Amino acid sequence: MASTHPNLQHLRSSEDLVTPYAEVRAGFVALALERNRRATPTVQEARALKATAALAKTPAALLRMSGIQPALLTAAGVSDKAAGHMQAEDKKEAIKGLISKFLEPAGESFVEELVYRFLLTRGDTLGGSMRNVGGVLAQRKLIRAILGALAIKRCSYKWLPSASQAWVPMPKDDSDIELHLRGLSWKSKGTTRTLICSLTVPLVRNNVDMCLLGCSPAQCGDRSVYSDPSMYVAIGELKGGIDPAGADEHWKTARTSLDRVRHAFAERGTVPATFFVGAAIASKMAEEIWDQLTAGTLSNAANLTNPNQVASLCLWLVNL
Repeated sequence: MASTHPNLQHLRSSEDLVTPYAEVRAGFVALALERNRRATPTVQEARALKATAALAKTPAALLRMSGIQPALLTAAGVSDKAAGHMQAEDKKEAIKGLISKFLEPAGESFVEELVYRFLLTRGDTLGGSMRNVGGVLAQRKLIRAILGALAIKRCSYKWLPSASQAWVPMPKDDSDIELHLRGLSWKSKGTTRTLICSLTVPLVRNNVDMCLLGCSPAQCGDRSVYSDPSMYVAIGELKGGIDPAGADEHWKTARTSLDRVRHAFAERGTVPATFFVGAAIASKMAEEIWDQLTAGTLSNAANLTNPNQVASLCLWLVNL
């Protein structure tokens, strides 16, 4: 177990954990900006579709324009994922249905109708990807804070890119590597520590947001290491949703996950340090977290919107 009450380095009471209204507002603005950023390629696609479709004299003529068939399929309400399971003839029938039921009845406005329906399907896809954007942004923010803690210690590291199985040395310029990072490894007190993001822990058969292991990146290549309870130094849950309406539910999910971790590991004679980082923390939730910290049930916690708290927690983490 970690040293006693490391949270006292940055917390004095449960009130310190509560998310201020100004940070909630800033969080919603950040999500809106991210939504607009992600929507930009779709808007450009829609403009290109409109310019190309405008060359067709009639809706039926669209069938002969090979370059826009994927976009026509999207406008027909078929997602990219669904299209991957369809035969060429099925796709053609879907497009014919779009033309006969929606584009031809629109008359001279068929191009606008086509673009609207294209955006409708793309919007659903974008909405789906946005549901977890808070978690994605939260992970990036926490990883960047961990990198900052390592930099302060002048501690070199290796990192694992999301699209690779190969660990690579610390770059001279590590700007934006948190956008593509799913693993980080460094040495603490002469012992190698390896952090894995979003790992399914065999002992609990559930996905955990952050796992700090007492092993090297090379050892992580052997999946059996994840079944060894003695390898786990710390396990943490990260909840990046900023909407106060969902705060209690996020905490309940994280609390249940960490309780399951403690129980499963205790049965095997070991309990790793546990921590929680959340963006939306309400008063009642903060009191529960504080009670767990005071009792030693939870090793550390921080509000993601408070840079000082996050920095303190990350310094504790890299020193474990």
